[in-house]
Amino acid sequence: MSTPKPTNTSRLITLPTGMSIAIQEFGVNADGSAVLYLHGGAGPRTMAGIATALSGHVYGIAPTHPGFDGTPRPDGFDTVADLAEAYLDLLDELDLTGVMVMGSSLGGWIAAEMALRDTRGRIGCLVLLNAVGIRAKGEEQVLDVRTVAPGEIGKLSFANEAFRPDFASFTEDQRAVMAGNQQALATYAGHAFTHDPKLRRRLHRVTVPALVVWGEQDGIAPAGYGRDWADALPGGHFVPVAGAGHFPHIEQLEATLGAVGEFVDAVVKPGQA
Repeated sequence: MSTPKPTNTSRLITLPTGMSIAIQEFGVNADGSAVLYLHGGAGPRTMAGIATALSGHVYGIAPTHPGFDGTPRPDGFDTVADLAEAYLDLLDELDLTGVMVMGSSLGGWIAAEMALRDTRGRIGCLVLLNAVGIRAKGEEQVLDVRTVAPGEIGKLSFANEAFRPDFASFTEDQRAVMAGNQQALATYAGHAFTHDPKLRRRLHRVTVPALVVWGEQDGIAPAGYGRDWADALPGGHFVPVAGAGHFPHIEQLEATLGAVGEFVDAVVKPGQA
């Protein structure tokens, strides 16, 4: 039997609540397992590279959070908890189990909230990429970027200037999308913006293994904050990535993939070929 060719398609999935979620699918759903890729405030494009890189090995789903990239956000759908519950509904609709939930920044916060609510055992493990969402114990906390200019955010987010967006070259449509994404981010992040003050104390209830991958040169969420994330999770494993800022899966894709592969081999599926 020939191996199915990986695909990359887009579609809308209607959840039991009646809300539709726009998703991109990467690879082939061969055995009912998958990676769920959850983006942060910069939008779904930030997860496309790693999803494409893994598409030959595992089926992947990358949803667009409602309100991002021009998608509708229903009235009353306005918290990270809402997103977490919607994506658990999505896993139910797709009948997926043993799912690796990989979340970047805000997406990592959503992933943790999903793990706390996963009453049907859909999630197999978490991979948090420079996640926000907690109030750390130490002095290193997430920077509130709401008053920071876009150009400065780029400098804080990427260690290598070659990866920093040139906002001056953006078209009016691109600027509108970016503004809409920032508005959606502010809505979901709530009053405390970068965290839920109560989340850290609940993380001891996460029962699945978790990998915390951290760009060491992140000017938004420093490495000490990332170590605290890992410490708060019973099955937390911390891996720093040199030469990367807030998006290690973009700046240092190979190192990030290596960390994920080692985590799967040593922790998630030890002893399996």
